[in-house]
Amino acid sequence: MIYQRTIAHKTKVTGIGIHSGKRVTMKLTPAEADSGITFIRTDLPGAPRIKAEATNVGATENNTALGSGREVVHTVEHLVSAFYGLGINNVTVEIDGPEVPIMDGSSASFVFLLKEIGLENLNKSKKFLVIKKPVAVEFDGKWAKIEPSEQLIIDSTIIFAHPIIKTQRKVFEFNCESYISEICRARTFGFMRDVDMLKRKGLAKGASLDNAVGLGDFRVLNSEGLRFQDEFVRHKILDTIGDLSLMGYELAGKVTTFKSGHHIHNLLCRKILQNPDCFEIVSIGQLKESVQETFKLPQDIRLPV
Repeated sequence: MIYQRTIAHKTKVTGIGIHSGKRVTMKLTPAEADSGITFIRTDLPGAPRIKAEATNVGATENNTALGSGREVVHTVEHLVSAFYGLGINNVTVEIDGPEVPIMDGSSASFVFLLKEIGLENLNKSKKFLVIKKPVAVEFDGKWAKIEPSEQLIIDSTIIFAHPIIKTQRKVFEFNCESYISEICRARTFGFMRDVDMLKRKGLAKGASLDNAVGLGDFRVLNSEGLRFQDEFVRHKILDTIGDLSLMGYELAGKVTTFKSGHHIHNLLCRKILQNPDCFEIVSIGQLKESVQETFKLPQDIRLPV
């Protein structure tokens, strides 16, 4: 049986928010089974708690934000993607600012941190949201759909009018080991031509070549180049996993996206949750052994038997 997971020990990390430019410290604490992922804004009066749930998503421009007004946490997608990628269901996240630190622009720093502190099995089995009927959303020529599948598969296509990106497509069959090796190191990216516009909107104040892939008109500006030839679509898959994780369950379904972003992902999550005839919630023990295998961890991650 594959059980729900939390982290084995408390830990903390400090970094810069890519949009706010503010330095923040984030503390991660183990949580009990069925408690989910909860953010606490320790810098605000009353330390408001914000559940990491799709229905709590507010702003989706260039990031996924939970909450609204002052009680908000921006850019949660890389952290919650790392949680899902390692099968972690329950953590309390205390943060003393408005945005999760961007680290290197991927989820690899979070994965490394989580591997170092170790994970812990809890006394309840994982629950899966199993798709029974197709669900689709579309907005402004961009779309996403989900259809029945025994496990999580993401088929992502991106199109950018840039000679380095053009059209990229990748089909990713989820399992923890492949997430670590193929997805978590893929960084967010941006175009130098957009920097002034983003900053006028109050975005990208903390962006740099240390935490994003920067693109000039014809080339990658980072001296180290790309980590993967198709790093851009891999990062889209990383974001998609993070946004889908906000439904609160492991997922069995094939997700196909076309030019999607955080807004489309959240529309899909909400439509799924609003149509309970399209899915069922089951214990992992009710699924095939091959599905359970997808949440087995590499041997270098400490997990008590």
